[in-house]
Amino acid sequence: MQINVKKTYLLLAGNDKKRREQEPALLLTLNRETLQAMNLDEACRYLRFWGMGNGDRRATKEVVRQKIIAARDLIKYHPFTPELATGLFTSKGMGVFHFSAALIEWSESELNDVKRLCVQAYKNAWHSPWSTASALFIFPKIHAGKESTLPMAVLTQEVLLHAKRCMRHEDVSKKILLAGLNCTLEEW
Repeated sequence: MQINVKKTYLLLAGNDKKRREQEPALLLTLNRETLQAMNLDEACRYLRFWGMGNGDRRATKEVVRQKIIAARDLIKYHPFTPELATGLFTSKGMGVFHFSAALIEWSESELNDVKRLCVQAYKNAWHSPWSTASALFIFPKIHAGKESTLPMAVLTQEVLLHAKRCMRHEDVSKKILLAGLNCTLEEW
């Protein structure tokens, strides 16, 4: 397998700075070339997620946020029907959130920020000013709303799909999920 040494970095994972300072720097060589070591505070992309060697995933959240903003702005003055523009945003904007939703911990304020950006995008799709009441875009269709795709719905769907995949086989992930569920039930 060919590996591009210029694009491949050594990422030492862990948050123990004392241990890192005491141990000598590791040198890893591929094809007689030494790999560069990533700084602990630099963000890098690994398996579609952005993070740092210390486990900080704020970089992924920022990438998701920036891509949602780009998708929102893409449909700002669009010539499409509102339904087509909404579909475009849902595909490009919510699609990027979909990949990280269940695997990265999102705070309530971060989810509200993403929701605010999404509602702005749906208002763009319908050529409505951002000052328009958001209820029209949030409420379900049975209550005369547009029932737009929002972050909490995506997060719920992804967590349920993740749990379903974990329960599929008799293995460690199923045992961990069941133990977590039992612990939650006992606390409630």
